[in-house]
Amino acid sequence: MTPPLVTIRELNSSLGGNAILRGVNADLARGSITSLIGLNGSGKTTLLRALLKEIPYSGRVEFHCGHDHTHPIPRHIGYVPQKLRVDSNLPLTVRDLLALALQSRPLFFGIPKAVLDKMAAMLEGVGASQQLLNRPVEKISGGELQRVLLALALEPSPELLLLDEPAAGIDFKDQDSFYELIGRLNREQGVTILLVSHEISVVNRHSQRVLCLKDGRIHCEGPPREIVTGEMLRDIFGAGVSVFPHDHRH
Repeated sequence: MTPPLVTIRELNSSLGGNAILRGVNADLARGSITSLIGLNGSGKTTLLRALLKEIPYSGRVEFHCGHDHTHPIPRHIGYVPQKLRVDSNLPLTVRDLLALALQSRPLFFGIPKAVLDKMAAMLEGVGASQQLLNRPVEKISGGELQRVLLALALEPSPELLLLDEPAAGIDFKDQDSFYELIGRLNREQGVTILLVSHEISVVNRHSQRVLCLKDGRIHCEGPPREIVTGEMLRDIFGAGVSVFPHDHRH
């Protein structure tokens, strides 16, 4: 097995007095795509938030990198949430959103040309049009927004990319191209990816490894050909789950 980028040992987390993660042990192989599957409420998003250090937890999370990541900082980890909530009364354009992340000075001082050029390159890198820069964030499509968030998550070149059902707000016809983009980024940039998805075909096609969460614990793990079976999925999701064959490509 490929050496891990991240080692997780005996990870426990509680929210509101309720145990969400219960002794999670897992390794995220360097340069691979790992899919995290499980029922709603099984702890998938909580695990991602623990890796981001957004919530308290006990246990051990270690980053095995070429330099000291004992205390990882935001540039080491990129994160794409399920959705971005934007106040409809806030006149925020895509340019403004990117500028808030790329420059320290207030927006009313303007955006230097070098920063605008960088924004254009960021959007081009995720297959998004530069024309998005002038559009209000709340007016762009779900697919366009997820590509903008992905561009932000990839700045500046994280070693770990966390994707929490990133295609949940994308039209079905656009989902394939989005996941093909994720696969290309993994192959070309070598970024390690932890992907939360309910789409079994996505898990089959794009993952090298699958982690199954059930009741806050790792219930099973392994390559998709071993995990994405009718018996295993019915054990995780219930008796109503059906599995259909898909090409397994990386």
